[in-house]
Amino acid sequence: MIEQTPNEERRKTSAALDEARLRQQAIGVRLRQMFDEVVNEPVPDEFLDILRKADKRSSEKG
Repeated sequence: MIEQTPNEERRKTSAALDEARLRQQAIGVRLRQMFDEVVNEPVPDEFLDILRKADKRSSEKG
């Protein structure tokens, strides 16, 4: 069996870290895209009606 030199080990570790960082970066990019899509979705009219009613009741009590 051939033993690996410390330099080879460092290169393998460095390559694995680089790959992990690239994966994390890709995940982060996709999560931001998904978040932006959700944030930009229109609010359903039914939900807006519920919020208006809640605001009206809150202001009547206050």
